[in-house]
Amino acid sequence: MTSTKRLILTQLLGGIPLILGVTLVAFVLMSYFGPDLTYSLLSKNPTAEDIQQVRNLLGYDQAFWQRYLEYLRQLLSFDFGNSLAKDQPVSQLIAAGFPASLQLLLPGFILGNGLALWLAMTAARFRGGWQDKSIMAMAVVGMSISFLIIIIGFQLIFSSSYGLDWFPVRGWQVHDLNGQFSWVAYLNHVAVPTMALVFVSLGYNTRFYRAVLVEELSKEHILTARAFGHSEKRIAYRHMLKNALIPIITRILFSVPMVLVSGSLLLETYFGIPGIGLVTYDAIMSGDQPVLKAIIGLTAALFVLVLITAEILYRYLDPRIKA
Repeated sequence: MTSTKRLILTQLLGGIPLILGVTLVAFVLMSYFGPDLTYSLLSKNPTAEDIQQVRNLLGYDQAFWQRYLEYLRQLLSFDFGNSLAKDQPVSQLIAAGFPASLQLLLPGFILGNGLALWLAMTAARFRGGWQDKSIMAMAVVGMSISFLIIIIGFQLIFSSSYGLDWFPVRGWQVHDLNGQFSWVAYLNHVAVPTMALVFVSLGYNTRFYRAVLVEELSKEHILTARAFGHSEKRIAYRHMLKNALIPIITRILFSVPMVLVSGSLLLETYFGIPGIGLVTYDAIMSGDQPVLKAIIGLTAALFVLVLITAEILYRYLDPRIKA
């Protein structure tokens, strides 16, 4: 077995307790503190037989461990049953919402990290100068404003009722009259959510990347490169950035689950985009436990996948790291 395969297997085995812990806590909270949906599915004046039938349908008459093991089986088979609110298979709802969430979040995620890294490198190169102070002031502003306020602000700026009317601020009409994907319609609809996501991510990312890069600049190999007469551009990309990639990659990868869940939840709710975030919001408001259990379990699995990817990239970027 190769070292990479051994690493993947080790991380998968190490991720099992994490998935079990997250899903167990979530299942306990939903089972004992979540809403009892029995009477919401019954008509007025139900009989004892009707009540028992609904409780049997929801699995409430089973022991806790039986229900939890069934939940794990559903997670492994990606078969979570039907949504109680929409009477559709949960896996179908998630599969239908995933493309919209990916199309919504990917541009902002890439631009937010790319621009933050470029700004951080500029601030680190001119540490203490006006460039550094201006970039850090902008980062503080971005960190200080709530994501929700940013979303509402951008909607007002670009809305047709109160603002510039440049881009649509509600809906997700990314197909033409023939049902084909339209890049023009897509760019129009994704513009405002992307600007909001970039604005809020620039502040946190820029400050973090700058701190990492400034620390790298103080190391001996940078001073040696300067003594040998290397240009500042070569030092920035060949020595500073390359040696700081591990913490940068770590932040990028570990922000994926957070952006996918919290970012899509706010963006899709306020912009009316039919993705996983909107599905999650509807499930929270209606107490749709099958959907919530699916989202929580898949998020835990995504976190384990991020851990595996990070470990593999660490070994690729720094051969000194052993499996």
